[in-house]
Amino acid sequence: MFRLLSRNRGITSITQQFARSAIPKSQTVNSTALTTLRMFSGTAANLHGHVHKPKPGEELKVTFISKDGLLKTFEVAAGDNLLDIAQANNLDMEGACGGSCACSTCHVIVDPEYYDEIPEPDDDENDMLDLAFGLTETSRLGCQVIMTKELDGLRVALPAMTRNLQSKDFS
Repeated sequence: MFRLLSRNRGITSITQQFARSAIPKSQTVNSTALTTLRMFSGTAANLHGHVHKPKPGEELKVTFISKDGLLKTFEVAAGDNLLDIAQANNLDMEGACGGSCACSTCHVIVDPEYYDEIPEPDDDENDMLDLAFGLTETSRLGCQVIMTKELDGLRVALPAMTRNLQSKDFS
């Protein structure tokens, strides 16, 4: 259980009762600290990196071309991004930042036939693409490419290698 003590007095009596019951009676505790106990919460784990099962008749196809030249085609749902799809299907795509557009390890090379169907990359994505190994005119970050009906049949190639720059690389 995670607990955070603060000086904010806007805590409900339910939390105060929980705080008193959560602390062993053998410990002496300042009553101010008891009234300011707060619980941490977060999103359910199944909402992170989860791909959705496509509804019958609404399946979209995406083909990944591996580093070895093997083609792997998957049926996916609209709204899923390429990083999540690749990781859910055990493809070699790292996604070191967890899909937050803060690295270039999910770099993919999009088939030129589909490139113009994808919305333009924003400044953050362009900054990360500058760090990508083997950058091409149709390079994108997999975490930023969201599947839509217009992208049905999309083909992307995984680059020969990725580059994951960390702060320790600069010291």
